[in-house]
Amino acid sequence: MTTPMRQQYLRIKKQYPDTIVLFRLGDFYETFDDDARIVARVCDIVLTSRPVGKDQRVPLAGVPYHSVEGYIAKLLQAGHKVAIVEQIGEVPDRGLVERDVVRVVTPGTVVESSLLDERRNNYLASLVFDGNRAGLAYTDITTGEFAATQLSGEGAHQLVEELDRLQPAELVTPHPEAVGPHRGPGGPLAELSVTEYEKWPFELETARQALLDHFEVASLDGFGLAGLPLAVRAAGGLLHYLRETQRARLSQLSNLSTYSTAQFMTLDASTRR
Repeated sequence: MTTPMRQQYLRIKKQYPDTIVLFRLGDFYETFDDDARIVARVCDIVLTSRPVGKDQRVPLAGVPYHSVEGYIAKLLQAGHKVAIVEQIGEVPDRGLVERDVVRVVTPGTVVESSLLDERRNNYLASLVFDGNRAGLAYTDITTGEFAATQLSGEGAHQLVEELDRLQPAELVTPHPEAVGPHRGPGGPLAELSVTEYEKWPFELETARQALLDHFEVASLDGFGLAGLPLAVRAAGGLLHYLRETQRARLSQLSNLSTYSTAQFMTLDASTRR
Protein backbone atom coordinates (compact mmCIF):
# COMPACT_ATOMS: atom_id res chain seq x y z
CA MET A 1 0.00 0.00 0.00
CA THR A 2 1.40 3.40 -0.98
CA THR A 3 1.89 6.33 1.42
CA PRO A 4 -0.52 9.31 1.70
CA MET A 5 2.15 11.63 0.33
CA ARG A 6 2.59 9.37 -2.70
CA GLN A 7 -1.16 9.42 -3.27
CA GLN A 8 -1.12 13.21 -3.05
CA TYR A 9 1.67 13.43 -5.61
CA LEU A 10 -0.01 11.01 -8.02
CA ARG A 11 -3.26 12.99 -7.84
CA ILE A 12 -1.44 16.17 -8.85
CA LYS A 13 0.68 14.45 -11.48
CA LYS A 14 -2.44 13.03 -13.11
CA GLN A 15 -3.62 16.60 -13.72
CA TYR A 16 -0.27 17.55 -15.35
CA PRO A 17 0.82 14.43 -17.24
CA ASP A 18 3.04 16.22 -19.78
CA THR A 19 4.66 18.59 -17.28
CA ILE A 20 7.61 18.16 -14.94
CA VAL A 21 6.13 18.40 -11.43
CA LEU A 22 8.40 20.01 -8.81
CA PHE A 23 6.96 18.81 -5.51
CA ARG A 24 7.98 20.90 -2.50
CA LEU A 25 9.21 18.89 0.47
CA GLY A 26 10.97 20.99 3.07
CA ASP A 27 13.99 22.74 1.57
CA PHE A 28 13.83 20.80 -1.71
CA TYR A 29 11.66 20.43 -4.78
CA GLU A 30 11.47 16.72 -5.43
CA THR A 31 10.63 14.93 -8.68
CA PHE A 32 9.61 11.29 -9.00
CA ASP A 33 9.34 8.47 -11.52
CA ASP A 34 9.98 9.50 -15.15
CA ASP A 35 10.14 13.16 -14.13
CA ALA A 36 13.06 12.32 -11.86
CA ARG A 37 14.89 10.56 -14.69
CA ILE A 38 14.41 13.59 -16.96
CA VAL A 39 15.52 16.08 -14.30
CA ALA A 40 18.59 14.01 -13.42
CA ARG A 41 19.61 13.86 -17.08
CA VAL A 42 18.83 17.45 -18.08
CA CYS A 43 20.10 19.11 -14.89
CA ASP A 44 23.01 16.72 -14.35
CA ILE A 45 22.08 15.74 -10.80
CA VAL A 46 22.10 12.41 -9.00
CA LEU A 47 19.15 10.07 -9.47
CA THR A 48 18.28 8.28 -6.24
CA SER A 49 15.13 6.58 -4.93
CA ARG A 50 12.56 6.99 -2.16
CA PRO A 51 10.41 4.44 -0.32
CA VAL A 52 6.69 4.97 -0.99
CA GLY A 53 5.27 1.83 0.57
CA LYS A 54 6.14 -1.63 1.77
CA ASP A 55 9.01 -2.97 -0.34
CA GLN A 56 8.38 -0.24 -2.93
CA ARG A 57 10.78 2.49 -4.04
CA VAL A 58 10.51 5.02 -6.88
CA PRO A 59 13.13 7.13 -8.70
CA LEU A 60 13.82 10.48 -7.03
CA ALA A 61 15.73 13.62 -8.01
CA GLY A 62 15.62 16.79 -5.95
CA VAL A 63 16.86 20.37 -6.26
CA PRO A 64 17.25 23.00 -3.50
CA TYR A 65 14.38 25.50 -3.42
CA HIS A 66 16.75 28.49 -3.11
CA SER A 67 18.41 27.71 -6.44
CA VAL A 68 15.46 26.27 -8.34
CA GLU A 69 15.46 29.02 -11.01
CA GLY A 70 18.62 27.70 -12.61
CA TYR A 71 17.18 24.19 -12.85
CA ILE A 72 13.90 25.50 -14.26
CA ALA A 73 15.87 27.37 -16.92
CA LYS A 74 17.60 24.15 -18.00
CA LEU A 75 14.30 22.29 -18.18
CA LEU A 76 12.69 25.05 -20.26
CA GLN A 77 15.66 25.10 -22.62
CA ALA A 78 15.25 21.35 -23.04
CA GLY A 79 11.62 21.88 -24.10
CA HIS A 80 9.82 20.94 -20.87
CA LYS A 81 7.06 22.70 -18.94
CA VAL A 82 7.33 22.86 -15.15
CA ALA A 83 4.53 22.75 -12.56
CA ILE A 84 5.50 24.09 -9.13
CA VAL A 85 3.73 22.44 -6.20
CA GLU A 86 3.74 24.27 -2.88
CA GLN A 87 2.24 23.76 0.54
CA ILE A 88 -1.07 25.62 0.82
CA GLY A 89 -3.32 26.48 3.76
CA GLU A 90 -2.60 25.88 7.41
CA VAL A 91 -0.20 23.23 8.64
CA PRO A 92 -2.26 20.59 10.49
CA ASP A 93 -1.18 19.28 13.88
CA ARG A 94 -1.44 15.78 12.47
CA GLY A 95 -1.72 14.35 9.01
CA LEU A 96 -0.59 15.44 5.57
CA VAL A 97 0.03 19.04 4.59
CA GLU A 98 -2.19 20.09 1.66
CA ARG A 99 -0.25 20.86 -1.52
CA ASP A 100 -1.26 22.05 -4.96
CA VAL A 101 0.13 23.55 -8.14
CA VAL A 102 0.62 27.30 -7.68
CA ARG A 103 2.14 27.98 -11.08
CA VAL A 104 3.04 26.34 -14.38
CA VAL A 105 6.18 27.73 -16.01
CA THR A 106 6.46 27.56 -19.80
CA PRO A 107 8.84 29.36 -22.16
CA GLY A 108 6.33 32.16 -22.75
CA THR A 109 5.26 32.61 -19.12
CA VAL A 110 8.61 33.20 -17.46
CA VAL A 111 8.64 36.26 -15.18
CA GLU A 112 11.90 35.84 -13.25
CA SER A 113 14.39 38.48 -14.37
CA SER A 114 17.24 35.99 -14.00
CA LEU A 115 15.64 33.80 -16.69
CA LEU A 116 14.83 36.60 -19.14
CA ASP A 117 16.86 38.40 -21.78
CA GLU A 118 16.56 42.08 -20.87
CA ARG A 119 17.26 43.05 -24.49
CA ARG A 120 14.02 41.57 -25.85
CA ASN A 121 10.40 40.90 -24.96
CA ASN A 122 9.41 37.43 -23.82
CA TYR A 123 6.29 37.04 -25.92
CA LEU A 124 3.69 34.32 -25.52
CA ALA A 125 1.67 34.03 -28.74
CA SER A 126 -1.43 32.12 -29.79
CA LEU A 127 -2.63 31.10 -33.22
CA VAL A 128 -5.88 29.89 -34.75
CA PHE A 129 -6.59 29.05 -38.40
CA ASP A 130 -9.71 29.02 -40.57
CA GLY A 131 -8.92 28.16 -44.17
CA ASN A 132 -6.35 30.66 -45.45
CA ARG A 133 -7.18 33.13 -42.68
CA ALA A 134 -5.41 33.25 -39.33
CA GLY A 135 -5.86 34.92 -35.98
CA LEU A 136 -2.76 35.81 -33.97
CA ALA A 137 -2.47 37.25 -30.47
CA TYR A 138 0.54 37.86 -28.27
CA THR A 139 1.38 39.13 -24.82
CA ASP A 140 4.33 39.87 -22.58
CA ILE A 141 3.07 39.23 -19.05
CA THR A 142 5.98 41.11 -17.50
CA THR A 143 4.90 44.37 -19.17
CA GLY A 144 1.16 43.79 -19.72
CA GLU A 145 1.41 44.23 -23.49
CA PHE A 146 -1.48 42.37 -25.17
CA ALA A 147 -2.33 42.60 -28.88
CA ALA A 148 -4.19 40.69 -31.58
CA THR A 149 -4.54 40.72 -35.35
CA GLN A 150 -6.33 38.88 -38.14
CA LEU A 151 -4.49 37.83 -41.27
CA SER A 152 -6.40 37.20 -44.49
CA GLY A 153 -5.49 36.28 -48.04
CA GLU A 154 -1.92 35.02 -47.98
CA GLY A 155 -2.36 34.05 -44.35
CA ALA A 156 0.44 31.50 -44.11
CA HIS A 157 3.05 33.80 -45.66
CA GLN A 158 2.00 36.78 -43.53
CA LEU A 159 1.89 34.61 -40.44
CA VAL A 160 5.45 33.35 -40.80
CA GLU A 161 6.69 36.91 -41.33
CA GLU A 162 4.79 38.17 -38.29
CA LEU A 163 5.99 35.33 -36.06
CA ASP A 164 9.53 35.93 -37.26
CA ARG A 165 9.14 39.61 -36.36
CA LEU A 166 7.77 38.89 -32.88
CA GLN A 167 10.11 35.99 -32.11
CA PRO A 168 7.77 34.60 -29.41
CA ALA A 169 9.25 32.35 -26.76
CA GLU A 170 6.21 30.09 -27.05
CA LEU A 171 3.30 29.62 -29.45
CA VAL A 172 0.04 28.12 -28.16
CA THR A 173 -2.24 26.70 -30.84
CA PRO A 174 -4.73 23.94 -31.62
CA HIS A 175 -3.13 23.81 -35.09
CA PRO A 176 0.56 22.95 -34.59
CA GLU A 177 0.72 21.40 -38.06
CA ALA A 178 0.21 24.86 -39.57
CA VAL A 179 3.69 25.99 -38.56
CA GLY A 180 5.36 22.59 -38.77
CA PRO A 181 6.83 23.05 -42.28
CA HIS A 182 8.61 26.23 -41.14
CA ARG A 183 10.21 24.74 -38.01
CA GLY A 184 12.76 22.51 -39.72
CA PRO A 185 16.51 23.13 -39.49
CA GLY A 186 17.30 26.48 -41.04
CA GLY A 187 13.62 27.41 -41.25
CA PRO A 188 12.37 30.85 -40.16
CA LEU A 189 10.68 29.34 -37.09
CA ALA A 190 13.32 26.73 -36.27
CA GLU A 191 13.67 27.84 -32.64
CA LEU A 192 9.96 28.35 -31.97
CA SER A 193 8.57 26.40 -29.01
CA VAL A 194 5.04 25.20 -29.88
CA THR A 195 2.48 24.07 -27.31
CA GLU A 196 -0.48 22.16 -28.74
CA TYR A 197 -3.61 23.26 -26.90
CA GLU A 198 -7.24 22.19 -26.83
CA LYS A 199 -9.56 23.56 -29.48
CA TRP A 200 -12.51 24.59 -27.33
CA PRO A 201 -10.90 27.68 -25.69
CA PHE A 202 -10.42 29.02 -29.24
CA GLU A 203 -14.06 28.63 -30.22
CA LEU A 204 -15.55 32.04 -30.96
CA GLU A 205 -18.18 32.33 -28.24
CA THR A 206 -15.92 30.79 -25.58
CA ALA A 207 -13.08 33.15 -26.50
CA ARG A 208 -15.37 36.17 -26.68
CA GLN A 209 -16.84 35.46 -23.24
CA ALA A 210 -13.36 35.01 -21.74
CA LEU A 211 -12.39 38.48 -22.99
CA LEU A 212 -15.66 40.08 -21.85
CA ASP A 213 -15.30 38.59 -18.38
CA HIS A 214 -11.64 39.55 -18.06
CA PHE A 215 -12.07 43.18 -19.09
CA GLU A 216 -15.50 43.44 -17.44
CA VAL A 217 -17.14 44.97 -20.50
CA ALA A 218 -20.35 44.34 -22.42
CA SER A 219 -18.81 44.58 -25.90
CA LEU A 220 -15.42 44.08 -27.54
CA ASP A 221 -15.98 46.81 -30.13
CA GLY A 222 -14.00 49.29 -28.04
CA PHE A 223 -10.91 47.13 -28.52
CA GLY A 224 -11.20 47.28 -32.31
CA LEU A 225 -12.28 43.64 -32.58
CA ALA A 226 -15.54 44.23 -34.47
CA GLY A 227 -15.54 42.04 -37.58
CA LEU A 228 -12.35 40.20 -36.56
CA PRO A 229 -13.56 36.82 -35.26
CA LEU A 230 -10.19 35.11 -35.63
CA ALA A 231 -8.44 37.83 -33.65
CA VAL A 232 -11.08 37.35 -30.94
CA ARG A 233 -10.51 33.60 -30.96
CA ALA A 234 -6.72 33.95 -30.72
CA ALA A 235 -6.88 36.51 -27.90
CA GLY A 236 -9.51 34.60 -25.92
CA GLY A 237 -7.66 31.32 -26.29
CA LEU A 238 -4.44 32.95 -25.11
CA LEU A 239 -6.23 34.38 -22.09
CA HIS A 240 -7.57 30.94 -21.19
CA TYR A 241 -4.06 29.45 -21.38
CA LEU A 242 -2.78 32.16 -19.04
CA ARG A 243 -5.65 31.52 -16.65
CA GLU A 244 -4.46 27.92 -16.35
CA THR A 245 -0.76 28.68 -15.99
CA GLN A 246 -0.41 32.22 -14.60
CA ARG A 247 -3.65 33.15 -12.86
CA ALA A 248 -1.89 35.59 -10.50
CA ARG A 249 -0.53 37.57 -13.46
CA LEU A 250 -3.81 38.14 -15.31
CA SER A 251 -4.32 41.53 -13.65
CA GLN A 252 -1.30 42.74 -15.63
CA LEU A 253 -3.36 42.54 -18.82
CA SER A 254 -5.47 45.68 -18.49
CA ASN A 255 -5.90 46.46 -22.18
CA LEU A 256 -5.96 44.75 -25.58
CA SER A 257 -4.87 46.49 -28.76
CA THR A 258 -5.82 45.38 -32.25
CA TYR A 259 -3.51 45.99 -35.19
CA SER A 260 -3.21 45.20 -38.88
CA THR A 261 -0.01 44.21 -40.62
CA ALA A 262 -1.15 46.49 -43.47
CA GLN A 263 -0.53 49.44 -41.15
CA PHE A 264 3.22 49.15 -41.56
CA MET A 265 5.77 48.00 -44.09
CA THR A 266 6.77 44.38 -43.59
CA LEU A 267 10.49 43.67 -43.50
CA ASP A 268 11.61 40.12 -44.09
CA ALA A 269 13.94 38.34 -41.66
CA SER A 270 17.16 39.01 -43.56
CA THR A 271 16.37 42.72 -43.85
CA ARG A 272 15.69 43.01 -40.12
CA ARG A 273 18.94 41.22 -39.33
